[in-house]
Amino acid sequence: MEAVVDAELCRSCGTCAKVCPVYAIAMVAPEGSRRDALAVVDRELCQGCCTCEQRCPHGAITMRKLDATRLVQLDAARLDSEAIAQLCRRARMNPEQIVCYCTETRAEEVAGAILAGARSPVELSRMTGIRMGCSIECIQPQLRLLEAAGFRPEPAKGWQYYTGCVTVWDVPRQVEQRYAAKGFHFHDDCRLLDEIAKPSGRPGE
Repeated sequence: MEAVVDAELCRSCGTCAKVCPVYAIAMVAPEGSRRDALAVVDRELCQGCCTCEQRCPHGAITMRKLDATRLVQLDAARLDSEAIAQLCRRARMNPEQIVCYCTETRAEEVAGAILAGARSPVELSRMTGIRMGCSIECIQPQLRLLEAAGFRPEPAKGWQYYTGCVTVWDVPRQVEQRYAAKGFHFHDDCRLLDEIAKPSGRPGE
């Protein structure tokens, strides 16, 4: 899919440009016109995520099916598998686990993109197709992998949410003790998740 702007309905509010996770929309003043700047979509950068369509308060954006499928994907098999596995381990993820359900992007592909030079969620999305609009399921694994690689993205230019959330491994000891009697078993959760994060089918593991 790709976003298409109806110039007649566009009211130049700029909401679409602010919510676009890959900065594929810019506000551009029509040449030779007295109209305010209109939303213009860069078709090469648009990931078809529908965020702009859903957020436009004037219904000026619709999603159009592409004439041919455009695959946005990084082939992790071409990169150092051990380096990918190590980065995933530091982020406490299994390389094969899906970290974006919309696109079925796996942790190993995101880790591979970081090893290939991606330094922000925008670059990760452009390289792998992973979504960014979901504040938990999509952006958090990206931030965890970037942090595990030693990178902290600059604040987003638009309205994207680049702040991490507390994981089970971050829960303070006093909080664990306070809620242990109420059925919360953080240590057990950590052990289970660490076991899941172990890569499968690798020699010696």
